[in-house]
Amino acid sequence: MTEKMKVAIVGLGSRGLLVYAPIVAQNDRKMELVAVADPLEANVTEAKNRYHIKEENCFRSAEELLQADRLADILFICTQDRQHVPQAVAALKKGYHVLLEKPVSPDAKECDRLLQTAEECQRKVCVCHVLRYTPFYSKIKEMLLAGAVSKVMNIQAREDVGFFHQAHSFVRGNWRDAEETSPMILAKCCHDMDLLVWLADSGCSTVSSFGGLSWFREENAPEGAAKYCLSGCAAKDDCPYDAEKIYIFDKKTGVRHHAGWPVNTFVLHPDEDSVREALREGPYGRCVYHCDNNVVDHQVVNLNMENGITVTFSMCAFSATCNRTIKIMGTMGQIEGDMGKNMIYYTPFGKETEEIDLTKLTDDFSGHGGGDARMVEQVCDYIMNGTKSPSITDLAVSLESHYIALAAERSRLENGRAVTL
Repeated sequence: MTEKMKVAIVGLGSRGLLVYAPIVAQNDRKMELVAVADPLEANVTEAKNRYHIKEENCFRSAEELLQADRLADILFICTQDRQHVPQAVAALKKGYHVLLEKPVSPDAKECDRLLQTAEECQRKVCVCHVLRYTPFYSKIKEMLLAGAVSKVMNIQAREDVGFFHQAHSFVRGNWRDAEETSPMILAKCCHDMDLLVWLADSGCSTVSSFGGLSWFREENAPEGAAKYCLSGCAAKDDCPYDAEKIYIFDKKTGVRHHAGWPVNTFVLHPDEDSVREALREGPYGRCVYHCDNNVVDHQVVNLNMENGITVTFSMCAFSATCNRTIKIMGTMGQIEGDMGKNMIYYTPFGKETEEIDLTKLTDDFSGHGGGDARMVEQVCDYIMNGTKSPSITDLAVSLESHYIALAAERSRLENGRAVTL
């Protein structure tokens, strides 16, 4: 590479400011953050000061940034779901390549329009399916390509969302309303649909799905539940969803123990006082039974792949931890994997099980199991050098996962009717 890749970021939330900007800065021999945009002045100021960005390259909206002359080689779009396509189209026409946070859009026609625009402008669009880049899924893909199980017949995958993650993101948080953002099977699980297409090495022909919003509803509120957790709720002692427990006391998620996710998604520099203040009357302090959420809290999807592989996928809010597991069954063996443990168990039929401990192969599992940094680095090589790794999710590849997720949601709303893609 003869020069650094210049990066602009629009959307300085938990992904843009707290994940991608630091990764760009850590790769300062290959990348340089030169411009940012966000509606929140405090976030723009934070990025400007932390990464020494020129005042004239700091903007209060993506649209304002895109009115200026092109400032970078690539634009990272980390805004809300329904803003993605209009901003990406404008960026492509301005001459930017694009790294686009998933999902692309909950509207299939918008997805098609973006793909057409990218082809017309001869610009690259990569979608942030970060799990493809993890050591865990990369190793499984490598094994399948090497014929470890011979012909794959069935894949069973599960995503345990985590009770606290569901409450934070899909009940109280930004992705609680499918009309404002996307259906949960797209917003949360287009990752999984993408992985299943990749691992099956096939498109999907038919989808069916069942699920719903069963628990986080007003009629399930315990007796004495208050509208806000910090306003004298009589039910808080026995409630695992209590905001004070999750955001202040919990050893993994509470501000008394660390200042990272999830508290840093709603307080820029969190401490106990600032978190308590945000919870008193803010969205993250609301009772989970008295929110305006409408997305599912559990869903199953059945996929019939074009190459004959059958796939089952289950997503559920009601788990103690956030984790993904997978089982791949082939004609000559099986692969089982637990991403939380970074363990893969390979059993050729008639032979002993081989345990593959991924922690012995790498020590970088930060950010989506090690996927965030690897994705940004590989996208940089793709944009600047044309080096396309097997994991790269350019737009044409990524949209298969979106069409599947949208078909699954249609099936779910139609009581499991099989939908042909």
